[in-house]
Amino acid sequence: MDEKVRIDKWLWAVRIFKTRSLASEACKKGKVSINGVSVKPSREVRLNEIIDLRIPPITRSYKVKAISGKRMGAKLVVDFMEDVTAQDQLDLLNSTKQFGFEQRERGSGRPTKHDRRLIDKLKQ
Repeated sequence: MDEKVRIDKWLWAVRIFKTRSLASEACKKGKVSINGVSVKPSREVRLNEIIDLRIPPITRSYKVKAISGKRMGAKLVVDFMEDVTAQDQLDLLNSTKQFGFEQRERGSGRPTKHDRRLIDKLKQ
């Protein structure tokens, strides 16, 4: 394990961001903060820090359990970070899912013409 790792590299390694450049961009835009202070992509991560990540409409919080600069499999992520997002933030996320968007069963594909007509009928 590495002792010193940049925050953009750590966010990428624990699979919060798909690419390191996206993690770096989020830091530059002020969406990543530690102890309430926005951080630059070059800021080094320390053990047991709480990293706050603003992803509208909520703020997610992660606790650093271990440090690594190498991208890992999804099963290993739980050894390196812990999701400590407040319950009220998760409730806010669930409420926006219920009221803001239409939902379809996973794997059902795009609606057919018949499905679309039924959806339009229900909306009216």
